[in-house]
Amino acid sequence: METLRNLSHRLKTGELTAVQLLRQCLDLVDRRDPGADGLHAVLELNLDAEVTAVHLDEERARGRVRSPLHGIPILIKGNIDTADRMETTAGSLALKGHIAHQDATVVAKLRAAGAVVFGKANLSEWANFRGARSVSGWSSLGGQTRNPYDPRRSPCGSSSGSAVAVAVGYCPVSIGTETDGSIVCPAQTCGVVGIKPTVGSVSRAGIIPIAHSQDTAGPIAQSVEDAAVLLSILAGPDVSDPATHDIPSEYPAGLIASFESTDLRGVRLGVARDWFGRHPRVDALIEDRLRILQDLGAQLIDPVRLATAGEWNDAEMNVLLHEFKHDLNAYLAGVAPHVGVASLRDVIRFNREHANAVLPYFGQELMEQAEAKGGLDEAAYVDALEACRRLTRAEGIDAVLQHHRLDALIAPTGTPAWLIDHVLGDFVLGGCSSAAAVAGYPHVTVPAGFLSGLPVGLSFIGSAWREATLLRCAHAFERAVKDELAPHLLRAEI
Repeated sequence: METLRNLSHRLKTGELTAVQLLRQCLDLVDRRDPGADGLHAVLELNLDAEVTAVHLDEERARGRVRSPLHGIPILIKGNIDTADRMETTAGSLALKGHIAHQDATVVAKLRAAGAVVFGKANLSEWANFRGARSVSGWSSLGGQTRNPYDPRRSPCGSSSGSAVAVAVGYCPVSIGTETDGSIVCPAQTCGVVGIKPTVGSVSRAGIIPIAHSQDTAGPIAQSVEDAAVLLSILAGPDVSDPATHDIPSEYPAGLIASFESTDLRGVRLGVARDWFGRHPRVDALIEDRLRILQDLGAQLIDPVRLATAGEWNDAEMNVLLHEFKHDLNAYLAGVAPHVGVASLRDVIRFNREHANAVLPYFGQELMEQAEAKGGLDEAAYVDALEACRRLTRAEGIDAVLQHHRLDALIAPTGTPAWLIDHVLGDFVLGGCSSAAAVAGYPHVTVPAGFLSGLPVGLSFIGSAWREATLLRCAHAFERAVKDELAPHLLRAEI
């Protein structure tokens, strides 16, 4: 699949139409996704997509082009509401049949920009917040999403299908969601770019929640520039999501800075050694990539360490459990007339009653723990939330950035894909997502190389609203390694 820039040019010149592009994408999905050997990255296709593409071609013929996304096919994660004939289920049998009455804000923005929302991507059921031994990329409705580099291996999650779809060329860009690692892990594991933006930059209205203090939607793309274009369209205030009211006025426009220069002179990057040490070959690969950043002019401060690293783990889980119960109950209150579940308690009961289909590989311990929690006025929650913010912000990321006068932190995103194991669950050696996720700060991952044919990503992490800086660094790095990585990347030519 070509980049947005190239596809937009071909659409502009008439070499390609939106209908032709959509049909090519659908053909690839039909050839690669279903069946015993398929990737199972797509939950459902939009039966109205071609009608939309025809309309957008007619608009273009009349001289109206809405944005760089005009006529571009896009998949969205299966936990995002669409007011069409597609269901919004988070991959769960409990929500089968749920048709949202209104588009999520991110979907409304995509449609307004001229994107063709042609399907929903499979995901880790309930965005991977269900059981203690979960299997990333598996859902009771969509089955097991598989890593396109090795179908025996995990695509990571929870935005599994969104990342796989971009990696193999079903679409040039897709939408994922993250609470902690659910964009950046599948992006790096599938060899694509992922942006987990500042919490509050993109509206969460109409997205099945886990926890409002950490949840965000974000782009998954073939390139940093494509991801930046998509984020600039998604970002902005929304009356339906109070977290978006504090967006700086210059924020969306600043995301699309010039990507022509790869000069990083004057940029100070802190090598966050707390997130090394999970795999010696990953460390060796990233050490080599650090030299590339230096060649681009960046000044590396090495090492830097978060004094509070890992101290927030218990507090984070406490926050997630409390907020999951509160936020999911609020979402489900409007869903019950369609599917019969009006609360987390109802979902737990449904899962038990349909255990053979829903719980064949792992349980729902996290849901049960969440149901046992009190409200958001409970002291245990209030204290945990304060600890999370203090330990990851003022005493964590911000403290390190300010002390060393850094523009960003850099580290390996994680380790290569592990084997899918429906008996023991995921085998995760760890990654660097947690600090930025808990703080609500931005995190960009970009392909850095391969180990035994499996992708590894490099992460850029910064303070709130500093996406433009992270994207500048990630783009320069991407350009520097582009020719080396290109032969190994799995992208269909359309």
